[in-house]
Amino acid sequence: MVLLIQYTILFASVLCLVALGGCFSEHSGVINLGLEGIMVMGALGGAVTMKMLPAGSSAVSIIVGVLYSTLLAVASINFKADQTLIGTAMNLLATAGATVFVRAMNAAENPDNVSTTIQYIQPKKAFLKYIGGFEFNWFMLMAIICLVAAYIILYKTKFGLRLMACGENPQAADSVGINVYKMRWAGVLISGFLGGLGGIVYITAGVSEWKFDMGVAGFGFLSLAVMIFGQWKPQRIALAAVLFGFFRALSNVYTGFDFLAAMNIPSTVYNMMPYIISLIILAFTSNNSKAPKAEGIPYDKGSR
Repeated sequence: MVLLIQYTILFASVLCLVALGGCFSEHSGVINLGLEGIMVMGALGGAVTMKMLPAGSSAVSIIVGVLYSTLLAVASINFKADQTLIGTAMNLLATAGATVFVRAMNAAENPDNVSTTIQYIQPKKAFLKYIGGFEFNWFMLMAIICLVAAYIILYKTKFGLRLMACGENPQAADSVGINVYKMRWAGVLISGFLGGLGGIVYITAGVSEWKFDMGVAGFGFLSLAVMIFGQWKPQRIALAAVLFGFFRALSNVYTGFDFLAAMNIPSTVYNMMPYIISLIILAFTSNNSKAPKAEGIPYDKGSR
């Protein structure tokens, strides 16, 4: 049971961070389908840094995530490209790029090693603290801090209110002096910040190495489901993240429950459960979703 709670909180932390990133981007009016790719790049930056300079891994993940998110910002905000296509391209590019990079790095160290795996056994221990039988990860606390900060920023600050205005009615926001382009850039960069951080949290969740040809196993898309189910509100996103995190954690620890083990359900079914649950929930709740009205629509300053 302790292990189930531990993994639930850890996976919920990942989903919450990345979903909050998508929330900021979409509140500004930009759909960020590239969260999966941002997570991969953040994970790559963090894993390489853990291997070389363990102390700065989380900071590097954030920086790489922010830099990678600029691709979406430039294409969708400055060049008014289709945001769905850009996000999809970012996802494909990240996984392929990470695979090539890691293979080249491993081959440079050992010509016989062409794997896509990076190990970080010792550096990972810096993020952990054992409290009785519970393995506390400092990223859990960081996720809570980011959640509280997101709520305050969105609803209690001038910046947050202006950001949401740009996602609801950018023409009206512009008419009162708000720079829509800058606010949308800010929303996308914040999503890169949180997505990159979510990447390193995910690859350190219970494992000490990661194969980058696997990407992040669809967690970016699962985070989008969490964001939609959470109605783009931080407090609801947190609850949705716990729900989805529970089903993801169950796939890791179900063998520890005698009644589940006795059912002889294949492990692949448990691995599929978070994604099946997301499809079912979205099928019943998507009609009532209240997305920002101007999300996905390129802003043209000349149109009113």
